[in-house]
Amino acid sequence: MAISPLPSGLIPKSDAARGILLMVGTMLFFSIMDVFAKELGQRVGVATTLWARYAGQTLVVLVLVAPRLGPTLRTRYPLLQLLRSMSLFAATFCFFMGLARIGLAENTAIMDLNPVLITLGGALFLGERIGLRRALGIAAALIGALIIIRPGSAVFSPAAIFPLCAALCFSTYALITRFVGRDEDAWTSLLYTAAFGAVVMTALLPVLGRMPQDGLSFVLIGAIGFIAAAGQLMLIRALQITEAGVIAPFTYCGLLFATLWGAVIFDEIPDAPTLVGATIIVVSGLYVWYRETRVKAR
Repeated sequence: MAISPLPSGLIPKSDAARGILLMVGTMLFFSIMDVFAKELGQRVGVATTLWARYAGQTLVVLVLVAPRLGPTLRTRYPLLQLLRSMSLFAATFCFFMGLARIGLAENTAIMDLNPVLITLGGALFLGERIGLRRALGIAAALIGALIIIRPGSAVFSPAAIFPLCAALCFSTYALITRFVGRDEDAWTSLLYTAAFGAVVMTALLPVLGRMPQDGLSFVLIGAIGFIAAAGQLMLIRALQITEAGVIAPFTYCGLLFATLWGAVIFDEIPDAPTLVGATIIVVSGLYVWYRETRVKAR
């Protein structure tokens, strides 16, 4: 059931294009999940939305790994898998809290800080080298986030702290994933992160959850977990057939999708400072990616 990456000499050149298409599809699926989560959160609250996201994904993953569930459950890093799962859960919680309170594009733009935060975390905690130019790129991205958040101004929303915390938590998750991924099967990591959120939210649901009151809410609950699992599987496949450096820039397609859905579905038009800040974050992230790939090539 596990999908193994092919030896580099056997991968056809078209795999790069396939990997890019899979990454764009991943970001499309994730942006649709965010739309569903925003709508569902307004109907049944964040707790029930979180439960739907993790419980649905867990069911899908369990079905896919059922023939080899035993080997998939084995892990060499149980504590790190726990910390990794907690980090992703916290990131999802904060992101969904932001979705319920600020615009989809603003929430996604601030969340898009995570690539540069991962680079910074790699330098601080994994001993990875970081030069002056990449440090300036990280600083520029943080400035872009401040332009969107605008602390101290009349338009400042405290809810903007939620996607900022989500970016920090997701960066922690990504750094731990980078470490354990050298020895762990991707399906093992996917199953543990999904199961952790499902167990936690199932336990909290009787206290914090709200019962859906209409048919659309039930449809959204059923769809959100499936879309989350599909997006994760597409991401895994993209990383298996294409180098991460090739597809990394296309993660910013998610911001384009979020802006589109926010305008079309929720009538949320980003203001000029938000567009400027988002542009700075994207350009900074692309520059940091360019410097990383250039250094690795050398």
